[in-house]
Amino acid sequence: MKVLLSVLLLGTTFFTMTLSAKEKYFVVERESESVAVVEDGLAKRHMRHMHNMNHGIIKFAGKDAYLISRDGYVVKFDPKTEKKEAEYKTSKSAIGFVIGKNYVAVANYDDKSVDILTRDLKPIQKIVTGSKNVGIKIYKNMIIFAEMDNDKVAVLKNENQGKGLPKFKIFKEFNVGKMPFDAMIQGHTYIVGFFLTKGFGVINLDTMKYKLIKVTAEGNKPVLKVPHFGFWSLSHDKTFIPAVGDNKVLVYDKKFHFIKNIDVKGLPVFTSLSPDQKYLAVTFSGKNFPTIQIIDTKTLKIIKTFTFPGKVLHVRWSKEYPDLYVSVNDANQVSVIDTRNWKLERDIFQIEHPSGIFLYESKKKK
Repeated sequence: MKVLLSVLLLGTTFFTMTLSAKEKYFVVERESESVAVVEDGLAKRHMRHMHNMNHGIIKFAGKDAYLISRDGYVVKFDPKTEKKEAEYKTSKSAIGFVIGKNYVAVANYDDKSVDILTRDLKPIQKIVTGSKNVGIKIYKNMIIFAEMDNDKVAVLKNENQGKGLPKFKIFKEFNVGKMPFDAMIQGHTYIVGFFLTKGFGVINLDTMKYKLIKVTAEGNKPVLKVPHFGFWSLSHDKTFIPAVGDNKVLVYDKKFHFIKNIDVKGLPVFTSLSPDQKYLAVTFSGKNFPTIQIIDTKTLKIIKTFTFPGKVLHVRWSKEYPDLYVSVNDANQVSVIDTRNWKLERDIFQIEHPSGIFLYESKKKK
């Protein structure tokens, strides 16, 4: 009996140490101006007074974590202690930010500017654009962003070349499609989507050349619009695009040659590729908000459909364990799917209207 008890205790200790070894999840609580901290499969703590968390975003840079709120606050906090270290209000409404080696750049909706701050959130520079600004990215000593109201993409270069605090100046502006929005960066290529132009723009940041690419689907049918690049998934050999306004996920090769349309249950919003790139999770809007579907990226077939008791707003794959975390907003829970057998493993409660799930990878505990 003592031997059996010792084995059970050893197994329990090993499981707990393994589960809590490397990953911590910060879950945006959309309606509560707060962030839930999930460890060991439980909501352990809540970071309060984090401002308007509607579309709140968290990013990590080394030992630092940064959060941007919808009402224009940038908050720096320690992801290990979860203590707020600094905050700064850039505008009435902010949409995105990037973290450089010695600065943070924030794209503002309302006051139509881009703010450059120190890593401790002290103001350095405010760049007035006269437009809502989105799709902000970093390449070498440049920042690149889209000006929605001006149909432009601006490239700003750091005149101080990384020495001391940055000083950004306009280097190049591109007239692009109508109402540019989200963007992504692949190597030296900045790709921007549009709300009102059928296609997307590509800028080579080494040659500073721009071209418009018109994406077509089966039968040479144009894609309606592709504004949200944050919702695309890029594997080593394929690009997966949720079709706006159609019940399909569009599949292309890396040169945007059409491969296939995958018919899905509803209007896809978000695609998320597993760390091993074997599976794609797809979320939906409208009547299929509570659903996610899993696609095998080799066969391009749907292998599993899950339905939850409320709107699914976000998913996040674990990098260490065979788990997929699902944010179920209406049910005040995060559900966890075991990806080995594609079964619902558990529900994490005591989370208020969750939306974005952000994974912090810490060093393994000894």
